[in-house]
Amino acid sequence: MALPNKNRFRQLAKKFPGEIFLEPATLAKYAGDKWFAVHQPDAVALPRSAKSVSKILAFANKNKIPVTPRGAAHGYVGGAVPMRGGIALSTERMNKILEINAQDFVAVVQPFVNTAEFQATVERQKLFYPPDPASRANNSLGGNIATNAGGPRCLKYGVTRDYVLGLEVVLANGDIVKLGGRTHKNKTGFDLHRLFVGSEGLLGVITEATLKLIPLPPFRANLAIGFSSMNSAVRALQSIFAAGFLPCAAELADQFTLAAAAKRTKSPRLLGCKAHLIVELDGQENSVRGEIAAVEKIVRLQKPLFVERGFGSEQCEVVWQLRREFSYALRDTGLTKLNEDIVVPRGKLEELFKFTAKLQKKHDLQLACFGHAGDGNIHTNVMVDYTQPGSKARSEKCLDDLFRWVIASGGAITGEHGIGLAKKRWWPLAVSKEGRELHRAVKYALDPNDILNPGKFI
Repeated sequence: MALPNKNRFRQLAKKFPGEIFLEPATLAKYAGDKWFAVHQPDAVALPRSAKSVSKILAFANKNKIPVTPRGAAHGYVGGAVPMRGGIALSTERMNKILEINAQDFVAVVQPFVNTAEFQATVERQKLFYPPDPASRANNSLGGNIATNAGGPRCLKYGVTRDYVLGLEVVLANGDIVKLGGRTHKNKTGFDLHRLFVGSEGLLGVITEATLKLIPLPPFRANLAIGFSSMNSAVRALQSIFAAGFLPCAAELADQFTLAAAAKRTKSPRLLGCKAHLIVELDGQENSVRGEIAAVEKIVRLQKPLFVERGFGSEQCEVVWQLRREFSYALRDTGLTKLNEDIVVPRGKLEELFKFTAKLQKKHDLQLACFGHAGDGNIHTNVMVDYTQPGSKARSEKCLDDLFRWVIASGGAITGEHGIGLAKKRWWPLAVSKEGRELHRAVKYALDPNDILNPGKFI
């Protein structure tokens, strides 16, 4: 793809006044996300409507200018990095909740609506939007859709994909298409709106979403449990499932993560345990209180170090606020955190923790594991001190070993963050040749000039 010259961008700025910006400070602001790569765009687009997005993409497609769509740019894989320059197209001006309909159990939103604020808004109307990525206070619904974000509650309620009923998408050539609808069942043609969920900005720009809502569970309760070993924690969780309980969330953390969190949060209990499990149930109050008591009895058979109970939203949120500090606590160590959101089949959890222990010894690196144990999605963080000679090479070999083992175990190299740039190297290992060809066929059918988020995994 020939890189466009500066005159084209000046022409673009004149064509779209107030929506295209060329100032160096602005370009620098849109050069990266939460991953390690940065690359400055040649222009920044801040459209206010789908119509503006359409015109910008039509111009870019005609002139073969790369366009990198962006939400809140809170991703961890470099998906919002404009690797080939061109236009960084941010949806930040499209940030309105257009409708909340309690009778239809739907909401219609623009892509830059903040996830946590949206959840709080619908919950005030006794409605519920379950997907809850840990960084929900910082990310946008459009970004959640583009990466098919998950979170602790996806154990019971499913991931973002399961709540997208319809989308308005602008294609690479500028066409605006409306896919899906507002009904909770719809088998009119292909399920095309779901094609764009998890597409990482490679197939189109999401400009509006119709989301499914459900009734807000009136009560919740949780247990925060410390264990003397990771095996005990995993077995406690397996016993909960075996007894017929489906928690809305089950979160697990290892000793290194807990030690870092104890230092950050000043929580003395975390210092004494080698594994920590959070189990939450929700529903009608009487049933939840009865079930959480039954779950506690199951857990106590594994002889935990402690069990703390939370009843009601306020007490439960105290526990979750501690969980949300885990990632920040690992950064506080001063080590560089390579955050890998791998997934293994649920029955492979014990094997995963045994394997990561072996990786630590083999590569002389600390691994910190925490995350969504209920569905096998464990954030396996390789902690690296890049001031040590050879640490970069050791970390790369460690990741090679990790991803090969995950794939061989029937798992996936990413459960929430996506491929982006960070996992591009392992894409050919994770997906068959035929599967990769199918991805390419879809990509080039919708974006034949390869202008949308080029340089990523396709």
